Amino acid sequence: MIDADARAVVAEVVARSWGRLIAVLAAPTRDLALAEDVLGDAVERALATWPRDGVPMSPEGWLLTVARRRRTDVLRSAAQRTSVPLDDADADTPAEDLPADAFPDRLLALLFVCAHPGVDPAARTPLMLQTVLGLDARRIASAFAVPVPAMAQRLVRAKRRIRDAGIAFRVPDRARWGERLPAVLEAVYGAYAVGRERGRDADLRGEALHLARLLAELLADDPEVLGLAALVHLAAAVDRPAGAAYVPLDEQDPADWDGALLAEGEAHLRRAAALGRPGRFQLEAALRSAHTARAATGSVDHEAVRRLSAALVRVSPTLGARVAHAVAVARVDGPRAGLALLDEVDAPPTFQPAAAARAALLAEAGLDATDAFASAIALTDDPAVRAWLERQARR
Repeated sequence: MIDADARAVVAEVVARSWGRLIAVLAAPTRDLALAEDVLGDAVERALATWPRDGVPMSPEGWLLTVARRRRTDVLRSAAQRTSVPLDDADADTPAEDLPADAFPDRLLALLFVCAHPGVDPAARTPLMLQTVLGLDARRIASAFAVPVPAMAQRLVRAKRRIRDAGIAFRVPDRARWGERLPAVLEAVYGAYAVGRERGRDADLRGEALHLARLLAELLADDPEVLGLAALVHLAAAVDRPAGAAYVPLDEQDPADWDGALLAEGEAHLRRAAALGRPGRFQLEAALRSAHTARAATGSVDHEAVRRLSAALVRVSPTLGARVAHAVAVARVDGPRAGLALLDEVDAPPTFQPAAAARAALLAEAGLDATDAFASAIALTDDPAVRAWLERQARR
C-alpha cells in the first residue's frame, strides 16, 4: 500500500474510533490525558509503520494494543507508580478478545463520566467533544465562542478532576441519570452540529446519530432524549454529502432528502410530544420538522416557525436560537424587523451565524451589505458555505 493510502486509513480509523478507544484506555486508570497521550503515540506509530508493513487486519485492535503497551511503560515510571497501581492498569480485556458491542457501552459510559456532577458544568460538553469525538481545543473554542487558551485550561482542569476524584468509568444507576443527562444530550447534538458545519466529518455526524439512537432506545420514556433523536434524524435527512455545494434549506429540492431518516425523526418527535413535557430539543426538532414538512406540503409555514423559534428562545436563549428567531421574524414581518431583533442579540463579532444572517437581511432590505458579507465570509471555514456567501455578495 502506498504511503498516501495508509495515511488515509489511519485518518479514517481515528475519525471513526477515537472516542471508543479513549473510553477503553481510560477506564482502568481514570486518566483521560494519559489515554489521549498513549493513543496519540499509537497513531504516530501507525503512520510510521503501516505504509511500510501494510494495514493490519484489525486497525482499531492494533492501535489499542500499541496504546496499552505505551500506557504500561508510562505507569512503570516512578512518578506514576505512586498514584496508579500497575496491576489495575493492566486489568483490561485483551484487545483481540474485546467484543465489538463492548465499544458502544464503554463510549456511553465515557459520556456519563464527562457529565459527572464533580466536573465543572462549563467543561462537561467541551470535554465530551474532545475525549469522545476527538475535536481539538481550537475547534471547540470556536464553537463555544471563547478564547482558545481559556478552553484549553478548562479541559485540562476537567481531566485532572476526573483522575484525582477517582470517578468510575461506568454508566451510573438509572436513578442518577437525570443529573447528567442534559450535558450528555448537549454533547451529542454539539458533535452533530460541529460535524455538519465542517461538512466533511461524516464519521462525526454518524457517531452522533448512533449515540442519539442508542439513548432513545435506553430512555424511551424521556421526551428530551426522544427530541434529540428526532432533531438529529431530521437534520441528517437533509444534510448535503461531503464535497457538495451548499444550498440553504428553504432552497433545497425535497426529492434529495432521505425519506427514511425523515420518517424516523418524525416518529421520535411524535413519541416525545405524546409525553406532554416539552423542552429545548423537542422545540428544535419541531422547528426542523416545520421546514422539512415542505416535502409533503410544498411550502413552509413561516408563522409556525416564528412561534416555535420564540418558544425556543424562552426555553433556551442561546446565541444561535436568538439569531434564528430574528431570521424567522424577518420571514414574516420583513428584513428590517429581523435586523432590529438581531441588533438586540449582541453577538460577539466572531459568531459567524449572526454575521451571515445580518448580511442576508441587509441585502434583502436593500441596504449596503458589502462589509457584512465580508465579515461573514472571513469567519467561515466551510469552503462550500464560503463559496455560497461569495456568490450572494457579488449579487
